[in-house]
Amino acid sequence: MTRVLGLDLGGTNVKTALVEVPASGATAGAEVVATAMHPTHAERGAAAVVDRLAELALVTIEEHGPVAAMGLGIPGLFDRRAGTAVLIPNLPGPWEGRALRDPIERAIGVPVHLINDARAFTLAEAVLGAGRGCSTMIGVTLGTGVGGGVFIDGEVRLGAFGTAGEISHQIVEPDGPVCGCGNRGCAEALTRADVLAAAAGRASAEEVYAAAAQGDRRCEEAIARAADYLGIAIANAVVLIGPERVVIGGGIAASGEAVIGPIRAALARRSVIVPPGAVEVVAAELGTLAGAIGAALAAVTELPGPEPRSGA
Repeated sequence: MTRVLGLDLGGTNVKTALVEVPASGATAGAEVVATAMHPTHAERGAAAVVDRLAELALVTIEEHGPVAAMGLGIPGLFDRRAGTAVLIPNLPGPWEGRALRDPIERAIGVPVHLINDARAFTLAEAVLGAGRGCSTMIGVTLGTGVGGGVFIDGEVRLGAFGTAGEISHQIVEPDGPVCGCGNRGCAEALTRADVLAAAAGRASAEEVYAAAAQGDRRCEEAIARAADYLGIAIANAVVLIGPERVVIGGGIAASGEAVIGPIRAALARRSVIVPPGAVEVVAAELGTLAGAIGAALAAVTELPGPEPRSGA
Protein backbone atom coordinates (compact mmCIF):
# COMPACT_ATOMS: atom_id res chain seq x y z
CA MET A 1 0.00 0.00 0.00
CA THR A 2 0.99 3.62 -0.62
CA ARG A 3 -0.04 6.64 1.41
CA VAL A 4 -1.28 9.87 -0.13
CA LEU A 5 -2.23 13.09 1.66
CA GLY A 6 -5.20 15.34 0.95
CA LEU A 7 -5.84 18.90 2.11
CA ASP A 8 -9.11 20.76 1.57
CA LEU A 9 -8.78 24.54 1.81
CA GLY A 10 -11.80 26.25 3.35
CA GLY A 11 -12.43 29.79 4.51
CA THR A 12 -12.69 28.70 8.15
CA ASN A 13 -10.84 25.38 8.32
CA VAL A 14 -8.33 23.26 6.43
CA LYS A 15 -9.31 19.60 6.49
CA THR A 16 -6.65 16.91 6.11
CA ALA A 17 -6.95 13.24 5.19
CA LEU A 18 -4.35 10.51 4.95
CA VAL A 19 -5.41 7.70 2.61
CA GLU A 20 -3.83 4.36 1.79
CA VAL A 21 -4.15 3.11 -1.79
CA PRO A 22 -2.79 0.02 -3.52
CA ALA A 23 0.79 0.42 -4.74
CA SER A 24 -0.54 0.03 -8.29
CA GLY A 25 -2.11 3.49 -7.98
CA ALA A 26 -5.72 2.28 -8.19
CA THR A 27 -8.28 4.04 -6.03
CA ALA A 28 -10.31 0.83 -5.61
CA GLY A 29 -9.45 -0.55 -2.20
CA ALA A 30 -8.50 2.86 -0.80
CA GLU A 31 -8.78 3.26 2.97
CA VAL A 32 -8.84 6.43 5.07
CA VAL A 33 -6.13 6.21 7.73
CA ALA A 34 -6.40 9.55 9.54
CA THR A 35 -8.27 12.85 9.32
CA ALA A 36 -8.04 16.20 11.06
CA MET A 37 -9.28 19.79 10.91
CA HIS A 38 -7.30 22.97 11.57
CA PRO A 39 -8.12 26.72 11.45
CA THR A 40 -7.24 28.34 8.12
CA HIS A 41 -6.49 31.82 9.50
CA ALA A 42 -7.70 33.25 6.19
CA GLU A 43 -7.72 36.77 7.63
CA ARG A 44 -3.91 36.75 7.47
CA GLY A 45 -4.01 36.91 3.67
CA ALA A 46 -3.23 34.71 0.68
CA ALA A 47 0.52 34.34 1.20
CA ALA A 48 0.04 33.31 4.83
CA VAL A 49 -2.63 30.78 3.82
CA VAL A 50 -0.26 29.08 1.36
CA ASP A 51 2.37 28.91 4.12
CA ARG A 52 -0.31 27.47 6.41
CA LEU A 53 -1.12 24.72 3.92
CA ALA A 54 2.55 23.72 3.71
CA GLU A 55 2.80 23.79 7.50
CA LEU A 56 -0.23 21.53 7.98
CA ALA A 57 1.04 19.10 5.36
CA LEU A 58 4.36 18.86 7.20
CA VAL A 59 2.61 18.44 10.56
CA THR A 60 0.57 15.53 9.16
CA ILE A 61 3.64 13.88 7.63
CA GLU A 62 5.61 14.27 10.86
CA GLU A 63 2.77 12.70 12.83
CA HIS A 64 1.87 9.82 10.50
CA GLY A 65 4.92 9.20 8.36
CA PRO A 66 5.92 9.86 4.73
CA VAL A 67 3.53 10.14 1.81
CA ALA A 68 4.13 9.61 -1.90
CA ALA A 69 2.05 12.57 -3.12
CA MET A 70 -0.40 15.21 -1.94
CA GLY A 71 -3.65 16.59 -3.32
CA LEU A 72 -4.97 20.07 -2.55
CA GLY A 73 -8.65 20.93 -2.88
CA ILE A 74 -9.16 24.57 -3.93
CA PRO A 75 -12.47 26.45 -3.43
CA GLY A 76 -12.30 28.10 -6.83
CA LEU A 77 -10.48 28.06 -10.14
CA PHE A 78 -6.78 27.62 -10.85
CA ASP A 79 -4.32 27.27 -13.71
CA ARG A 80 -3.44 23.58 -13.76
CA ARG A 81 -0.28 23.98 -15.85
CA ALA A 82 1.17 26.87 -13.85
CA GLY A 83 -0.12 25.65 -10.47
CA THR A 84 -1.47 29.12 -9.66
CA ALA A 85 -4.80 30.47 -8.42
CA VAL A 86 -7.18 32.15 -10.86
CA LEU A 87 -10.31 32.85 -8.79
CA ILE A 88 -10.91 32.06 -5.11
CA PRO A 89 -13.88 34.31 -4.37
CA ASN A 90 -14.62 33.46 -0.75
CA LEU A 91 -11.15 33.90 0.83
CA PRO A 92 -9.43 37.26 1.38
CA GLY A 93 -6.91 37.88 -1.38
CA PRO A 94 -5.25 38.80 -3.54
CA TRP A 95 -5.33 35.31 -5.08
CA GLU A 96 -5.12 35.79 -8.85
CA GLY A 97 -1.77 34.42 -10.05
CA ARG A 98 -0.77 33.25 -6.56
CA ALA A 99 1.52 30.18 -6.68
CA LEU A 100 -0.12 27.24 -4.94
CA ARG A 101 1.56 24.04 -6.09
CA ASP A 102 5.25 24.93 -6.26
CA PRO A 103 5.81 26.40 -2.77
CA ILE A 104 4.06 23.44 -1.14
CA GLU A 105 6.01 20.95 -3.25
CA ARG A 106 9.25 22.63 -2.17
CA ALA A 107 8.20 22.47 1.48
CA ILE A 108 7.16 18.80 1.59
CA GLY A 109 9.29 17.27 -1.17
CA VAL A 110 6.57 15.28 -2.99
CA PRO A 111 4.35 16.06 -5.99
CA VAL A 112 1.25 18.17 -5.30
CA HIS A 113 -1.91 17.79 -7.38
CA LEU A 114 -4.47 20.62 -7.49
CA ILE A 115 -8.19 19.87 -7.76
CA ASN A 116 -11.30 21.98 -7.31
CA ASP A 117 -12.89 21.20 -3.94
CA ALA A 118 -16.26 20.20 -5.41
CA ARG A 119 -14.55 17.85 -7.84
CA ALA A 120 -12.63 16.39 -4.89
CA PHE A 121 -15.93 15.90 -3.05
CA THR A 122 -17.35 14.15 -6.12
CA LEU A 123 -14.36 11.82 -6.40
CA ALA A 124 -14.50 10.87 -2.72
CA GLU A 125 -18.22 10.17 -2.73
CA ALA A 126 -17.95 8.16 -5.96
CA VAL A 127 -15.13 5.96 -4.67
CA LEU A 128 -15.86 5.66 -0.94
CA GLY A 129 -19.23 7.32 -0.29
CA ALA A 130 -22.80 7.57 -1.55
CA GLY A 131 -21.82 7.02 -5.20
CA ARG A 132 -20.14 3.65 -4.71
CA GLY A 133 -20.99 1.25 -7.50
CA CYS A 134 -22.09 3.96 -9.96
CA SER A 135 -20.37 4.23 -13.31
CA THR A 136 -21.81 7.74 -13.78
CA MET A 137 -22.51 10.18 -10.96
CA ILE A 138 -23.02 13.91 -10.43
CA GLY A 139 -21.84 15.54 -7.20
CA VAL A 140 -23.29 18.82 -5.89
CA THR A 141 -22.07 20.78 -2.86
CA LEU A 142 -24.26 23.39 -1.17
CA GLY A 143 -22.82 25.99 1.17
CA THR A 144 -21.13 29.37 1.01
CA GLY A 145 -21.02 28.67 -2.72
CA VAL A 146 -22.45 25.89 -4.86
CA GLY A 147 -20.10 23.42 -6.51
CA GLY A 148 -20.30 20.36 -8.67
CA GLY A 149 -18.47 17.53 -10.33
CA VAL A 150 -19.00 14.77 -12.87
CA PHE A 151 -17.77 11.20 -12.39
CA ILE A 152 -17.81 8.90 -15.44
CA ASP A 153 -16.27 5.41 -15.79
CA GLY A 154 -13.98 5.67 -12.78
CA GLU A 155 -12.78 9.25 -13.27
CA VAL A 156 -13.75 12.78 -12.40
CA ARG A 157 -14.02 14.40 -15.80
CA LEU A 158 -12.51 17.87 -16.14
CA GLY A 159 -12.91 18.70 -19.83
CA ALA A 160 -10.59 20.75 -22.01
CA PHE A 161 -10.40 23.69 -19.59
CA GLY A 162 -10.50 21.88 -16.24
CA THR A 163 -13.92 23.34 -15.46
CA ALA A 164 -16.27 20.49 -16.40
CA GLY A 165 -18.74 19.90 -13.60
CA GLU A 166 -19.34 23.56 -12.75
CA ILE A 167 -23.05 22.84 -12.47
CA SER A 168 -23.74 25.99 -10.46
CA HIS A 169 -22.42 28.29 -13.17
CA GLN A 170 -25.11 27.37 -15.64
CA ILE A 171 -27.38 30.33 -16.35
CA VAL A 172 -30.83 29.49 -14.96
CA GLU A 173 -32.25 33.03 -15.05
CA PRO A 174 -31.06 35.13 -18.00
CA ASP A 175 -29.93 38.59 -16.86
CA GLY A 176 -30.40 37.55 -13.23
CA PRO A 177 -28.20 38.70 -10.34
CA VAL A 178 -24.45 39.00 -10.77
CA CYS A 179 -22.54 35.88 -9.76
CA GLY A 180 -19.10 35.73 -8.18
CA CYS A 181 -17.79 34.42 -11.50
CA GLY A 182 -18.82 37.69 -13.19
CA ASN A 183 -21.75 36.28 -15.17
CA ARG A 184 -25.43 36.94 -14.50
CA GLY A 185 -28.13 34.50 -13.52
CA CYS A 186 -25.96 31.54 -12.52
CA ALA A 187 -27.54 28.92 -10.28
CA GLU A 188 -25.03 29.77 -7.55
CA ALA A 189 -26.06 33.44 -7.53
CA LEU A 190 -29.65 32.36 -6.83
CA THR A 191 -29.15 29.46 -4.40
CA ARG A 192 -26.03 29.93 -2.27
CA ALA A 193 -26.41 30.08 1.51
CA ASP A 194 -26.43 33.85 2.02
CA VAL A 195 -28.92 34.40 -0.82
CA LEU A 196 -31.26 31.78 0.65
CA ALA A 197 -30.98 33.35 4.10
CA ALA A 198 -31.65 36.86 2.79
CA ALA A 199 -34.68 35.72 0.79
CA ALA A 200 -36.13 34.17 3.93
CA GLY A 201 -35.20 37.03 6.26
CA ARG A 202 -33.00 34.83 8.40
CA ALA A 203 -29.38 35.00 9.55
CA SER A 204 -28.28 31.68 8.05
CA ALA A 205 -29.42 28.87 5.78
CA GLU A 206 -29.58 26.58 8.81
CA GLU A 207 -32.09 28.94 10.41
CA VAL A 208 -34.15 28.92 7.21
CA TYR A 209 -34.53 25.14 7.25
CA ALA A 210 -35.23 25.07 10.99
CA ALA A 211 -37.95 27.71 10.64
CA ALA A 212 -39.44 25.99 7.59
CA ALA A 213 -39.74 22.80 9.64
CA GLN A 214 -41.88 24.81 12.06
CA GLY A 215 -44.14 25.99 9.24
CA ASP A 216 -42.66 29.42 8.48
CA ARG A 217 -44.23 30.29 5.13
CA ARG A 218 -41.55 32.74 3.98
CA CYS A 219 -38.81 30.19 4.65
CA GLU A 220 -40.74 27.47 2.86
CA GLU A 221 -41.12 29.70 -0.20
CA ALA A 222 -37.41 30.63 -0.18
CA ILE A 223 -36.44 26.95 -0.06
CA ALA A 224 -38.85 26.12 -2.89
CA ARG A 225 -37.39 28.87 -5.12
CA ALA A 226 -33.81 27.81 -4.47
CA ALA A 227 -34.68 24.14 -5.02
CA ASP A 228 -36.33 24.97 -8.34
CA TYR A 229 -33.27 26.81 -9.62
CA LEU A 230 -31.07 23.91 -8.52
CA GLY A 231 -33.54 21.54 -10.15
CA ILE A 232 -33.09 23.36 -13.45
CA ALA A 233 -29.29 23.18 -13.22
CA ILE A 234 -29.23 19.53 -12.19
CA ALA A 235 -31.83 18.59 -14.81
CA ASN A 236 -29.66 20.15 -17.51
CA ALA A 237 -26.70 18.09 -16.30
CA VAL A 238 -28.83 14.93 -16.10
CA VAL A 239 -30.01 15.33 -19.70
CA LEU A 240 -26.45 15.85 -20.94
CA ILE A 241 -24.66 13.23 -18.83
CA GLY A 242 -27.23 10.61 -17.86
CA PRO A 243 -26.07 9.79 -14.31
CA GLU A 244 -27.36 6.96 -12.21
CA ARG A 245 -27.15 9.06 -9.06
CA VAL A 246 -26.88 12.67 -7.89
CA VAL A 247 -25.08 13.02 -4.55
CA ILE A 248 -25.68 16.22 -2.62
CA GLY A 249 -23.38 17.39 0.18
CA GLY A 250 -21.91 20.50 1.75
CA GLY A 251 -22.82 22.41 4.87
CA ILE A 252 -26.44 23.12 3.93
CA ALA A 253 -27.03 19.47 3.06
CA ALA A 254 -26.60 18.63 6.76
CA SER A 255 -30.31 19.48 7.05
CA GLY A 256 -30.96 16.17 5.30
CA GLU A 257 -34.24 15.43 3.59
CA ALA A 258 -35.41 19.01 4.16
CA VAL A 259 -32.78 19.97 1.55
CA ILE A 260 -32.75 16.84 -0.60
CA GLY A 261 -36.52 16.39 -0.92
CA PRO A 262 -37.35 19.73 -2.63
CA ILE A 263 -34.39 19.34 -5.01
CA ARG A 264 -35.49 15.80 -5.88
CA ALA A 265 -39.01 17.05 -6.60
CA ALA A 266 -37.72 19.97 -8.69
CA LEU A 267 -35.51 17.63 -10.70
CA ALA A 268 -38.47 15.34 -11.37
CA ARG A 269 -40.47 18.30 -12.72
CA ARG A 270 -37.63 19.55 -14.93
CA SER A 271 -36.12 16.38 -16.44
CA VAL A 272 -39.15 15.08 -18.29
CA ILE A 273 -37.27 13.03 -20.90
CA VAL A 274 -35.68 10.91 -18.17
CA PRO A 275 -37.85 8.04 -16.84
CA PRO A 276 -39.42 8.97 -13.47
CA GLY A 277 -37.26 7.79 -10.58
CA ALA A 278 -34.44 6.67 -12.89
CA VAL A 279 -31.96 9.05 -11.28
CA GLU A 280 -31.46 8.74 -7.53
CA VAL A 281 -30.92 11.94 -5.54
CA VAL A 282 -29.21 11.10 -2.25
CA ALA A 283 -27.30 12.72 0.59
CA ALA A 284 -23.51 12.46 0.75
CA GLU A 285 -22.01 10.02 3.25
CA LEU A 286 -18.52 11.31 4.02
CA GLY A 287 -19.42 14.60 5.72
CA THR A 288 -17.14 17.62 5.93
CA LEU A 289 -14.00 15.56 5.23
CA ALA A 290 -15.06 14.43 1.76
CA GLY A 291 -13.05 17.18 0.06
CA ALA A 292 -9.83 16.21 1.82
CA ILE A 293 -10.39 12.52 1.10
CA GLY A 294 -11.06 13.30 -2.56
CA ALA A 295 -7.97 15.50 -2.77
CA ALA A 296 -5.91 12.58 -1.47
CA LEU A 297 -7.47 10.25 -4.05
CA ALA A 298 -6.72 12.81 -6.76
CA ALA A 299 -3.05 12.70 -5.72
CA VAL A 300 -2.93 9.11 -6.98
CA THR A 301 -2.49 10.64 -10.45
CA GLU A 302 0.94 11.87 -9.30
CA LEU A 303 2.22 8.43 -8.30
CA PRO A 304 4.89 6.89 -10.55
CA GLY A 305 3.63 4.07 -12.72
CA PRO A 306 4.02 2.40 -16.09
CA GLU A 307 1.12 4.30 -17.63
CA PRO A 308 -0.01 7.94 -17.33
CA ARG A 309 -3.18 8.41 -15.30
CA SER A 310 -5.75 11.09 -15.98
CA GLY A 311 -9.10 12.50 -14.96
CA ALA A 312 -8.74 13.92 -11.46
